[in-house]
Amino acid sequence: MHKIPATIVTGFLGAGKTTLLRHLLTNAGGRRIAVIVNEFGELGIDGELLRGCGIGCDEEGRDDGNLVELANGCLCCTVQEEFAPVMERLAERRDRIDHLVIETSGLALPKPLVQAFQWPTLRHAFTVDAVVTVVDAPAVAEGRFADDPQAVDLQRRADDNLDHESPLAELFADQLATADLVVLNKTDVLDAAALAAVEAQVRAGAPAAVKLLAAQHGRLAPDVLLGLGRAVEDSIDARRTHHDEEEDHDHDEFDSVALTVEVTDRERLLQALAALVSRHEIYRAKGFVALPGAAMRLVVQGVGARLDSHFDRAWRPGEARVSRLVLIGAELDAAVLQRELQQALSAG
Repeated sequence: MHKIPATIVTGFLGAGKTTLLRHLLTNAGGRRIAVIVNEFGELGIDGELLRGCGIGCDEEGRDDGNLVELANGCLCCTVQEEFAPVMERLAERRDRIDHLVIETSGLALPKPLVQAFQWPTLRHAFTVDAVVTVVDAPAVAEGRFADDPQAVDLQRRADDNLDHESPLAELFADQLATADLVVLNKTDVLDAAALAAVEAQVRAGAPAAVKLLAAQHGRLAPDVLLGLGRAVEDSIDARRTHHDEEEDHDHDEFDSVALTVEVTDRERLLQALAALVSRHEIYRAKGFVALPGAAMRLVVQGVGARLDSHFDRAWRPGEARVSRLVLIGAELDAAVLQRELQQALSAG
């Protein structure tokens, strides 16, 4: 039986991985694509956004098993406990899957994940078609690598013994070193000189054979992203990274809390969240909001101090119209955050 080709999509928080994946699934052209989403928190925000493209549900809206969410830790740290069992279940359904796409968190090191495909239990059923690294081009142009360097830097630290001088730069270098394709996203906000400088920096840190593609809002044709046929599991050991000598790394230095709040006004919510971020070590905010009288569900997402919101779909019949948010950061107290946010929303 054929092996399922797997594409691993990596990149920092805010680089545009989920946006790229949504575009890919919306334009799948009949391909039967299974997706593994690795995110943190009690709410599967990225998973719900992908379901808006039809992935994970059959024609009647029921779970079809093609979308798997892993929220108990980054994949490079939980390959044995979380990742391998899911892959083995997907292998049993490979006659119904044409391609697998794995969206890693902004914390994951790509190399250990690819090496998991060398295990006999996975090698017989899967091959790594390619590693796709999504780069926030404007952030790289400004020397920040990510939209919120502090958030990514603090999250990606393995432990107190791995206090690298420039850990964010090292993780960026690892993402490039393991890539087969680099997507320079958000290039529409750069001029020609800035884009050329980003391309030169990326090429200097990536293998010579790596392809670079410019994109806006992750809009790339599926034929460009899928079917590269690199069998990366066979060559990954030769791709040198900064973390080759590390035997263990976990990301327990951050918290994730889920809040349920009553929201009456969109702008007031965004202002209240911005104030909350300014007072607490909150790196990421995301969630779904029910506004009074609104037939559509509001998606709220934030990285650092930048907050965005948009309506993604209509509320389904019988669906509970509640507003729930996930906040990710350091030393977060759920009770305090719940109280402060609800007080701000109720003020005035």
